[in-house]
Amino acid sequence: METLAHLMTGFGVALQPLSLLMMTLGLLLGLAVGVLPGLGGTAGVALLLPVTVLVPPTVAIIFLAAIYWGALYGGVITSVLFAIPGEPWSVALIFDGYPMAKKGQAGLALAAAFLSSFVGIFVAAIFFVAFAMPLALFALKFGPPEMFGIMLLAFSTFVGLGRGSATKTLVSTCFGLILTMVGLDIVTGHPRLTFGTMAFLSGFHFVPVTIGLFGLGEIMIDGEERFSTEIKEVIHAKLGWQDIKAGFKATKEHFGLTFFSAVLGFFVGILPGTGATPASFLGYGIAKQYSKHPEKYGQGAIEGVLAPQAAANAAGTGALLPMISLGIPGSPTAAVLLAGLYMWGLWPGPRLFIEQPVFVWGLIASLFLSGMVCLLICLLGTPMLASIMRVPWGLLTPTIVIACFIGSYVMRNLMFDVWCTLIFGLVGYVMKKLDYPLAPLAVALVLGGMTERFLRQSLIIGDGSFSVFFSTTISTVFMSIAFFLFLLPAVKLVRDKIKAGNKIAEA
Repeated sequence: METLAHLMTGFGVALQPLSLLMMTLGLLLGLAVGVLPGLGGTAGVALLLPVTVLVPPTVAIIFLAAIYWGALYGGVITSVLFAIPGEPWSVALIFDGYPMAKKGQAGLALAAAFLSSFVGIFVAAIFFVAFAMPLALFALKFGPPEMFGIMLLAFSTFVGLGRGSATKTLVSTCFGLILTMVGLDIVTGHPRLTFGTMAFLSGFHFVPVTIGLFGLGEIMIDGEERFSTEIKEVIHAKLGWQDIKAGFKATKEHFGLTFFSAVLGFFVGILPGTGATPASFLGYGIAKQYSKHPEKYGQGAIEGVLAPQAAANAAGTGALLPMISLGIPGSPTAAVLLAGLYMWGLWPGPRLFIEQPVFVWGLIASLFLSGMVCLLICLLGTPMLASIMRVPWGLLTPTIVIACFIGSYVMRNLMFDVWCTLIFGLVGYVMKKLDYPLAPLAVALVLGGMTERFLRQSLIIGDGSFSVFFSTTISTVFMSIAFFLFLLPAVKLVRDKIKAGNKIAEA
């Protein structure tokens, strides 16, 4: 009852006119930030942090958190319509969202993604209220070996559960991991794989590479098909409220998967240093693992949209929990928000719940309100957003190409990134022609740096011994599942050969 009373106090704060105004403004800014490739929610929050000195701290944290939620929603739009991820956690949405758009189901994909986003935020907000302190303390048990186990599990789902060649998936993954190694060594600071080239010192950022692979590469494939003698595929986008109704129906039909993905995302999100990106890939991989029809994934499966989006938004909410209760940011955006707390004279930790209950519970109440307001904004705008697909190909394509290059450049203001987009557009075209999967490469690019950091931290802790990854029950479970999934294609191959041998013997 005490928790409920605190929550009601929080709603009283969050429903104040100034709080609602700043929350709506933050959501709209976040949507704009999420749509623009390369800018991102973290950059948006950081850029607007100084503005918050003009309002009370409670309103300020609601405003900044709303930008974060808006960016989480906004990344959906470009991923589904153009295969251009506005945010890193939106990459997983491309795998099935873009194929749905190509089938004329852009509105359905957008509506389903927005609804699953709301479910993710709502479920995570309930967990936030109920288990704030116990879960934050449990997350402290996850050290580098446990985190490396989670990273390995994300990679293994693509190898063990992919519908194509496991060898090609491994090659694609290794290619992505090698790219993340270019630049400066994260421990010693020495250049590696730069071949004496200054431009390589900055390394390959995943945004320009991903834009090239999924944006330019897809445009090349599409252009080739349009100018061939036989056009195999024409994009249609159905408009109207039927898409929103269908989105509600799909979310209801797969509510169990969406709910599970949200719970999974929340637990990943509360782990320090992870955030929404690993959660989205893990949600997608597990949804595919337990699907009765895994072969539909990558072809436009609605479950491939619902699961990663629910997981990503729940993780975004969960990332705030260790920041508030322990002062440990769960994501880069949470780290910027943590800087805001210090700037406003607040010290995060368990005592913050006692000393600043209005601030803490005002933020928690805003989680529920932001999710609902952002859902309404996005659903009302879905027909307009889907209408972009009606723009003639001759006008839309140059616009997308320009957006790709601008999005690549603004990330770090480097022409190197623009060249990367162009080159990896060609790489993506060739890989698709040779039937190499792009998803494992994108996953490796996004998670590669994080994986290396956890690996090297673990080896330092274990004095160079790999037994450190089996030193605790949690890491042993993660590592065992990951190794099983890596070996699963070989097991299937041996099983198929035995079956073929038995059939020949019976014949």
